[in-house]
Amino acid sequence: MDHELNRILSDNYLDGLTDRSVPALRSLRSECQEVETKLSYLRRLVQGRHDIVAGEMERRSGGGDPDDVHGLVERLPEILSDRVRGPGPGRGLPSTIETEEPTGALVDRLDAIVDAVALDAPSSAPDASLAEAEGQLAALEAEVSSLRRSVFDRLDAVETELTGRYRDGSARVDDLLVDRVD
Repeated sequence: MDHELNRILSDNYLDGLTDRSVPALRSLRSECQEVETKLSYLRRLVQGRHDIVAGEMERRSGGGDPDDVHGLVERLPEILSDRVRGPGPGRGLPSTIETEEPTGALVDRLDAIVDAVALDAPSSAPDASLAEAEGQLAALEAEVSSLRRSVFDRLDAVETELTGRYRDGSARVDDLLVDRVD
C-alpha cells in the first residue's frame, strides 16, 4: 500500500485535474477509494488492538491479577464494540467490503507493537510494556486517521471535478453504463 498511498499524497497528484479525461478521473477516484478502504481496515485493526491493550490496563488498574486474563476475555465483546460510530459526518460505505490485506510500513509498525506486548498472551506483558504499547497504538491510530483524511481530501477533489462535469454536460451519466457494458 505504501506506493499507492505515497502516489496519492504526492503534491502533484491533483495537478491538471481539470484537464484530465473523465475515464482518467474515474481511475483516480477508484485508486483513492481502494487506498481509503485499506486504510480504513488498517485503522480498525489498530483500534481493536489498542482497545485490547487499554482494556487489559484498565482491568489491572482495577485490581485484576495480571496472570488472570479470564476477565479480559469475557469483556472482549464489550471492549471491541465500543467504537460503533466515531465523531464526524462519516462517509458512505465502500462499494465493496472485500479488500486485500494491507501491507507496508504502517502494517509493519502495527505488527512490531503487537509482537512486543504479545497480545495473544497479555498476561505476560509487564505494565510498562502495556503502557508503551498503548501510547504507540494511539499514535499509530492518529497517524492512520490523518492519512485517511488526506486521501479523502484527494477523493473529494476528484469527485467535485466529476460532479462539475456532469452538471455542465461535459460528462454524461449514460457514459457510465457504456463503460460498464464494454
